[in-house]
Amino acid sequence: MQKQYLRLAKVEGPLIMLEGVDDVSYDEILQIDLSDGQKRRAKVVRIQGNKIIAQVFEGTSGISTTNAVVTFTGKMLEVPLSKQILGRTFNGVGEPMDGAGPIVSDKKYDINGRPMNPVARMYPKDYLETGISSIDTLTTLIRGQKLPIFSANGLPHNQLAAQIVRQAKLKNSDEKFAVVFAGMGIKHDDYDFFKKEFEQSGASSRVVSYINLADAPIVERISTPRTALTAAEYLAFEEDMHILVVMTDITSYAEALRELSSAKEEVPSRKGYPGYLYSDLSTLYERAGMIKGKKGSITMIPILTMPNDDITHPIPDLTGFITEGQIVLSRQLFQKNVYPDVDILPSLSRLMKDGIGDGFTRDDHENVQLQLFALYSKVIDVRSLSQIIGEDDLSDTDRIYMEFGRQFEEKFLKQGAYEARTIEQSLDIAWDLFKLFPKTELDRLEDKLVTKYGRW
Repeated sequence: MQKQYLRLAKVEGPLIMLEGVDDVSYDEILQIDLSDGQKRRAKVVRIQGNKIIAQVFEGTSGISTTNAVVTFTGKMLEVPLSKQILGRTFNGVGEPMDGAGPIVSDKKYDINGRPMNPVARMYPKDYLETGISSIDTLTTLIRGQKLPIFSANGLPHNQLAAQIVRQAKLKNSDEKFAVVFAGMGIKHDDYDFFKKEFEQSGASSRVVSYINLADAPIVERISTPRTALTAAEYLAFEEDMHILVVMTDITSYAEALRELSSAKEEVPSRKGYPGYLYSDLSTLYERAGMIKGKKGSITMIPILTMPNDDITHPIPDLTGFITEGQIVLSRQLFQKNVYPDVDILPSLSRLMKDGIGDGFTRDDHENVQLQLFALYSKVIDVRSLSQIIGEDDLSDTDRIYMEFGRQFEEKFLKQGAYEARTIEQSLDIAWDLFKLFPKTELDRLEDKLVTKYGRW
């Protein structure tokens, strides 16, 4: 028989507190029955001896210490899953938002998942094409990788996320591929944007969305990425599909953690965030990967907005430690009307070296990537010099670099929001740009590749 509690010790903000509680688990779900017939759910977020603190999913409005009966279910938050989730939209705790009815399945899964055994992990190698030149060529996404996008307020990261969802595919493969999209704290107009983009592009049939709106409770926001990742694990490791998980915005998630931590009166760490922010983020990011003996995979692109454009802020800082690289968006390029505004110099993909080249993309990929980085880094130096002495006083070679910088941003980095380029097209654009230079400046290209692809 389940034990019921007829009186709350305290109601504060989104939290309720009970005393005299025993045999309870962290993250356990509570059923709350109000005297007016309403039913709500809560999740245990703190245990102190015989006292517990729980956060109510629907908020505590209308709850007092005497009008609620609390029952402990003995279960964590679970969601029913089947292949019918593809093409559907749910809220952050797995409840349908699209009016198509609930998912009927005998299988229910704990959203907290299980840690992936490091020994069982497979090393990611296969290339995943996004159709975006700056990503595919210079910060290549590898299947099974965690590659975050560092953006900032006002930059078009939502547009970029939608483009990646529309265009992402496995290169030269007929294997089953799908996208899990998790939106945390997004505005209603952003939700409408994503919904319309997926429907109009025809990608909606292979996308399952978990949406937490900005006016939804923060406990749902904290559950959203876990619910989405649980769905991704089901599709990848039980249905043998290759899954791309796109999550936006991790900053909204971290701020929900901070709000919850403050309500629990925990001692804050850097900038008010809880001291366990690193370990909490790792429980999300480390659920991506490939497992030996399993055909499917989970590739992750978390998107976060850097407060005050500060890449040393705790959220991007800790994310960079856990993930395998980053794609950094540039406000300066955005102001030049360059989309996607990827700042290639601080961007990197730590796993790309083993997933590019002959047999994966094209034999010249690594050389082209190294040469583009070398040339563009020199462009930045020459631009700094021109601001001091003026462009007219630059040497002839420096003027070539200035022209290369302009054309590189206009022809290579810049592309349409609905323009999908193959890796071959992106590499060919790079070779066309190399024609601006004498061969002596192109010291990262092997002679055999210059002979094969050069167009001098």
